[in-house]
Amino acid sequence: MLEEKIVIGAGTKYPLNGILSIPAETNGLFPAVVLVHGSGPLNMDEKVGNNYPFKDLAEGLTKKGIAVLRYDKRTFIYGKEMRNHPELTVKEETIEDAILATALLRNDSRIDSERIFIIGHSMGGMLSPRIDAEGGNFAGLIIMGGTTRKLEEVIIEQNNEVLKSLNRFLQVIVRKQIVKLSSKFDNIYNMSDDEARSTLVLGKYCRAYYLKEMGEHPLVHYLESLNKPMLILQGDKDFHVSIEKDFNQYKELLKEKQNVTFKIYHNLNHLFMPSIYGKIQKAKKEYKVAQHIDEQVINDISDWILSAVVSNPEM
Repeated sequence: MLEEKIVIGAGTKYPLNGILSIPAETNGLFPAVVLVHGSGPLNMDEKVGNNYPFKDLAEGLTKKGIAVLRYDKRTFIYGKEMRNHPELTVKEETIEDAILATALLRNDSRIDSERIFIIGHSMGGMLSPRIDAEGGNFAGLIIMGGTTRKLEEVIIEQNNEVLKSLNRFLQVIVRKQIVKLSSKFDNIYNMSDDEARSTLVLGKYCRAYYLKEMGEHPLVHYLESLNKPMLILQGDKDFHVSIEKDFNQYKELLKEKQNVTFKIYHNLNHLFMPSIYGKIQKAKKEYKVAQHIDEQVINDISDWILSAVVSNPEM
C-alpha cells in the first residue's frame, strides 16, 4: 500500500491536506472511494476520542484493492475563521471539498474514473446524495450511520435521550431548555435568509441559516431521483441515530429500488466499533476506548464495491 500526501482545493482559499492510499498491486485501474466526515471539525482520520475510523477504512479497503482518499475537514483547519461567517452552510463546510476530492481522483491516471464511490459517515452519509447530485456523480453511494431526518430533529431527540438519565430536579430544568431550543428550531423556516444569518440557535456559532439551508434541501428529494447502487449500513447500538427512525426510514424510502443493499451490525456503535456503554450520555467515555472498525464492515464494503464494479461495467 502506498500513502501519498495530496492537497484538496490547491489554489483555493481553503486548501486541505489529505492522503491518497493506493493498493500495492498494479493490475489495471483501481476503483476508489472518497471519505466524507460526520458533523463537527474532524481531521482526515475522522478522529473521535481515541478512535480513527477513516484511517481504519483507508487501510482496510486499500488492502482489498480499492484506492481511498481522505482529507482534513474544512472546519478542522479553518474553523476559527469560518465560524464567524453568517452565510456558512454544509455546502462550504463539506460539499464543495468532497466534489474537489472526487475531481482529484478522476484526474489520477491510476484510478478508474467511472468507478469512484462515496462513503459518507453520519452527517457525511446524510449529505452523500446531495454531494452526488451537485457534482460528485459517483458510481455508487455507501451511507454509514446516516439519517433521512432534518438535523434539528436528531439534535432534539438526542437531547431527550440524555434527559431520561437525569434526576427529577435536573429533568425539570433541562426539559425547559429543550422546549426553548425546539421552539427556536420550529421558527427557522419562517425566517428570511437574512434574518436566519443573523440568528444564533445553538451555542455561540451555529446560526439558523446553517440549518435552514440544509433543511431546504431535503434528503428524500435526492433519494427519490437516485438510481445508483447504494449500501446503507448501521450498528444496532448506534446511539446517535436509530434503527426505527433512520435505518428503517431508508428502507421505506428506497423499497422500490432494486440496487440498494441494507445491513445492520450486531453490537456496533456509531463508529462501527464494538459497543461498550451503549448510551449517548456516556459517548465521550465510550469513544475514549481505542478500538477499530469491525473487520466484517470492511469486508462487506469492499465486497460490495468490487461486485458493483463487476456487475456494472457500463457505469
